[in-house]
Amino acid sequence: MPAKTERVTILTTPDFKSYLGEQAIKMGVSVSELIRMKCIEDATPSNDEMLLKELIAQSKRSIKKANLSLDKGLNDVSETLAYLKQQRA
Repeated sequence: MPAKTERVTILTTPDFKSYLGEQAIKMGVSVSELIRMKCIEDATPSNDEMLLKELIAQSKRSIKKANLSLDKGLNDVSETLAYLKQQRA
């Protein structure tokens, strides 16, 4: 791992600084490491996020297929009604 030689300074509220410190203590890391970890986590989707994205994609495909089926069914019903009206006349 390359040496950490660059510095990033951010301004924050005292409350947020305390929050970061508390979270870092809970995780047993420094505030810097906490921020690095969170940035890497956000950049790399978790397994749950990947599964959710696939579920969304499958849902969209299923919805599109269902809409096409419904449109076909409505069209068939319209044709049948038109045919029945024609037969009555």
